[in-house]
Amino acid sequence: MLAIFALQGIPMAMFFMRIPDLQLRAGLSDAQLGLILMGGPIGGITTFALASRLIERFGTRWVILTTYPAMALAAGLATIPTQPLLLFAAIWLFGAFNSVSAIAINVEADRIEGSSGLRIMNSCHGTWSIVYFLASLLAGLIRGAAIDPALHLWLMLPLFGAISLLLVWPMHGAPARPSMASSRKFVRPTLTILALVAFALGAEMLEGASRVWATIFIRDTYDVPALIESMALPALILSMAAARLVTDRIVDRYGPARVGLVASAIAFVGVAVIAFSGNAYIAIAGFAIAGLGASVGYPLMISAAARIGDRPASENVASATMVVQLVMLLSPALIGTIADGFGVRVAFGALLPLLALGMVMSRKLR
Repeated sequence: MLAIFALQGIPMAMFFMRIPDLQLRAGLSDAQLGLILMGGPIGGITTFALASRLIERFGTRWVILTTYPAMALAAGLATIPTQPLLLFAAIWLFGAFNSVSAIAINVEADRIEGSSGLRIMNSCHGTWSIVYFLASLLAGLIRGAAIDPALHLWLMLPLFGAISLLLVWPMHGAPARPSMASSRKFVRPTLTILALVAFALGAEMLEGASRVWATIFIRDTYDVPALIESMALPALILSMAAARLVTDRIVDRYGPARVGLVASAIAFVGVAVIAFSGNAYIAIAGFAIAGLGASVGYPLMISAAARIGDRPASENVASATMVVQLVMLLSPALIGTIADGFGVRVAFGALLPLLALGMVMSRKLR
């Protein structure tokens, strides 16, 4: 399961590393890019109503098997248009397949936890982060070599599709957790879900913003080679991966609430370093510190949501993910507008209050 879970990060890393190049090719300002990037969360939101039912009806294996290559296809399609609306449509498509696949792999990881009695959620996300780091590092090298984004992303499609088929086809899905039956078509968030989202929101927005804006921040703020510009995101992802690989054992020892509090504080410090950095290398170090803190936000939220037990785990996971995506819907436009008016440095600094909220809401974790 670790390999299948981690595989999902490859098209994301490759695609997001090339967004700065797509921005320049289309002649978009930071604010315009922020509006176009809203296509991703909109695509996710429009599929949430179906995600839980698709998983319950067809199983996680078939959902993963179909959505993984579809993500790679959408990434390739995004390199074709230079018109903003067409680029928005391609990013919407990527967001839709990405969200459904993310729900499916998280549900499968929770089912394995339920059937085995072992915590593997953070290990899954840690392995995902390692693969994401390696893929983003490779994408950064490709970008530094001035290889065209279209050639890069379209070559990824057959390679990624073949690897997906090889790994996912033999998969046997774990049994679903026992839960109260539910036939609701709309996965309504409960107060418990909203509290969990409030904890993870700052970390999730930090990770999401860094995927696109970390490279742009270094590019627009400091005069360094393209290869150095591309190192901010790998620094964040690598530290996230390292932390996630050991977090399950730490959570077992100290509990999710205490771990969530400390992690939110570390993320706060990292973002402060980014916002007040004096050179590119200090900023990259800030991304690494921020990654340590942001590493546990989403996994702890998903694990806590799946364990509530008031309805099928797939519904609670989909509900929590939907709320995050609803808030994240405005995030690209907000960050882009702040970056356009005040600079990307201030846009990252605007995340500090949300990370402080995460410290307060960490006590809701169980």
